[in-house]
Amino acid sequence: MIVSVHQPQYLPWLGYFDKIERSDIFVFLDNVQFKKNEWQNRNRIKTTEGWQWLSVPVIHKFMQKICEVEINNTVWWGKKHLNALVTNYSKAPFFKGHIEFFEKTYAQDWRHLVDINIHMIEYVVKALGISEKKLVKASKYESREEPTERLIDICKHVGGDVYLSGKDGAKYMNLDEFSKEGIEVIFQDYKHPQYSQLYGNFEPYMSVVDLLFNCGPESLSILKKGE
Repeated sequence: MIVSVHQPQYLPWLGYFDKIERSDIFVFLDNVQFKKNEWQNRNRIKTTEGWQWLSVPVIHKFMQKICEVEINNTVWWGKKHLNALVTNYSKAPFFKGHIEFFEKTYAQDWRHLVDINIHMIEYVVKALGISEKKLVKASKYESREEPTERLIDICKHVGGDVYLSGKDGAKYMNLDEFSKEGIEVIFQDYKHPQYSQLYGNFEPYMSVVDLLFNCGPESLSILKKGE
């Protein structure tokens, strides 16, 4: 049983979904410290002028966990994000097949960042055609605070005997501890594939919506080319 673990991000890049596709169980690491100005509340889309950020405004306190972070709804951010998608992707071949989901999503009154992140990730998993996976929150389980111990605890809770780590995992994990617990560690080393985009030269590391809008039913096979 292959398990992967990652913080819930906002409209993540292709490598995030490669992790989900290669795992039997994917765990949203929502009970660790929120890091502002990383990928938990923002991501990038391609425009005629290059790439731009889509950032969800948040209200948070220092040391607050991701699952506790609230969205700042005094800012009209949802309409802005929707307009950005329409402006930059309405001419993409498969945009029309997905825009209704985003219209409905941005029309909702989201309180916590984690909820909209997971809602969008779950939609993209289905839209890509990734075979059914078990997606769970780490906050459902008791786990220790030290990074290696936390990951081992999560694997045990969900019945995993293989942990799929990001390529830099060895820098902070104690691999011997995994071995002692009978958990094999494998590493993701995702190579970003190229595909047809709007607006000139290829721009890698965009949000997955760039792939979805441009490539539609071919998106999953393209995503897998990076494995």
